[in-house]
Amino acid sequence: MEMQNLINKMLEEKLISRDVINQLVFSRPPKRVSFGNLIDGGFIQSSKVEDFLAREIRKGSITLSELEQIEDVDTVAIIKLVAQRMNAGYIDLDETDIDIRLFGKLPYAQLVKYRALPIGETEINVLVAFEDPMDMPVVENIQRLFPKKPVIIALSRPSKIRLHLQQLEINESIKGLIDEIRSDLKRKGRGEEDSGDSSAILKLIDVIFKSAISIRASDIHIEATEKTCSVRERVDGMLRQSFIFDKDIFPPLSSRMKLLAQLDIAEKRKPQDGRISRVVNGREFDFRVSSLPTLFGESIVLRILDKSKVMIKLEDAGMSEDCYNKFSEAIKVPYGIVLVTGPTGSGKTTTLYGALNAIRDIKDKTITVEDPVEYQMNGIQQVQVNAQVGLTFASALRSILRQDPDKVMIGEIRDQETLRIAIQAALTGHLVLSTLHTNDAISAVSRILDMGIESYLVSGALVAIQAQRLVRKICPHCKSEAQLPEKVMEEISQYLPENPRFYKGVGCKECQQSGYIGREMISEVLPISEKLKRMIASMASNEEMTKQAESEGFISMFEDGIHKAMSGKTTIDEIFRVARL
Repeated sequence: MEMQNLINKMLEEKLISRDVINQLVFSRPPKRVSFGNLIDGGFIQSSKVEDFLAREIRKGSITLSELEQIEDVDTVAIIKLVAQRMNAGYIDLDETDIDIRLFGKLPYAQLVKYRALPIGETEINVLVAFEDPMDMPVVENIQRLFPKKPVIIALSRPSKIRLHLQQLEINESIKGLIDEIRSDLKRKGRGEEDSGDSSAILKLIDVIFKSAISIRASDIHIEATEKTCSVRERVDGMLRQSFIFDKDIFPPLSSRMKLLAQLDIAEKRKPQDGRISRVVNGREFDFRVSSLPTLFGESIVLRILDKSKVMIKLEDAGMSEDCYNKFSEAIKVPYGIVLVTGPTGSGKTTTLYGALNAIRDIKDKTITVEDPVEYQMNGIQQVQVNAQVGLTFASALRSILRQDPDKVMIGEIRDQETLRIAIQAALTGHLVLSTLHTNDAISAVSRILDMGIESYLVSGALVAIQAQRLVRKICPHCKSEAQLPEKVMEEISQYLPENPRFYKGVGCKECQQSGYIGREMISEVLPISEKLKRMIASMASNEEMTKQAESEGFISMFEDGIHKAMSGKTTIDEIFRVARL
């Protein structure tokens, strides 16, 4: 049902008046007649909107799938309300352990046709989530698939049901492999020989690797739960489910993965780290493997490193013009320390490599110390940390400084010892580039001081600090203009020009219904001016330094993000998710 029809029904039921509609339409600037604007304007309570939509769903006027398309309403709250009125349960599929064995008993094509997802089975009934629980013929058809047990109706978000059915379709396609793995396990149980490299478990690992690389994943998470073995992939910073296997697949899968990473397969009580090198689709990849004991087995996480990946140039990293100019100036100084800060996975290392690439010169000796070396660069000496032989960041850095370097890159400052050596190196004529974990540029100064470095050393060594985050980019295939709720517009009004425009991704096959493809950097760069140096030396507060920085033209990461959202590169939701402190 279209929005106009829903508004007309609300007018008929006298939930809103024609005067209210006119107030929205004839305001300056005119506002869209939407549930968000009606609620924000105080014309109707959100609970009344939820009650109205729940009634319309019960009548069959709109479906749960159509409900998900309506903006500015709490979809989950409404589905829960419908479930309550139907005496049915609401299932959060992200939090539910689905019994995979149920799917072996059912024709997959029927489940897709009826858009139904069996959740679990007891001795007396079967719980099934329906995309359209009001469609009684569909419920009856599913009941026929379980002739001996009554079907209990459950409600869930239709988009989540569709996603789980897609994942089960992938599982259906590798059913033969799973059966082969089980027969391999039975043969081993009878004392027969393993079939070596041609074994089904290796083929399954190849499928998992190919799947992850085809969707541009940065990490693969293989986890044992109470009933299942799940494989999730991190794409553009977000985890998404790709495979769900029965629990019996986890032991052979984790053992073979650990074997490939040269880990001890018998050791399941303590964490281990290893590495797998593998050619996938004609390209060479490194997979950094970490295993961690958990309640139901182990959690195995693989970080994907593409060896053939071309290093990003600094100008292509996604910085705004203002940030790029300030950062470029900072890395051209002959000595001092330039820091890049942000949480794990915010692209700090990529920025450092881009900086090294920009200032690389045959006349200079450049050495890096990293854990691990992610990109190999010509003309640069790269050292990999190896804690097992005592080669830590601090010990490597001491040795590096005896090698007469001009420029030094430290992958990460983790402790006071490394930080002190880095600051001393910056003060004695070396350019030092490194990363630190802080929320923003200004708080990096107080973090360094908190780590026990004297303020006069910090003020003398610091050249600039860049803080950054990665936000997801709007999918270009389904990009459309978006209307922001009034509250959000008020909150960011100080950063907005007249008549700003914002965008969103509606969701399509290209972006797997997420509305996003790829990631873009948002950042803030704080050059340490003479005034700021004096303030650091005199232990000024973060508030005082922020005020001074803003008077010198400092643009915060949040403001930088809002400019990116107005240019159509990302959404305001993403900026609030990663940069609202």
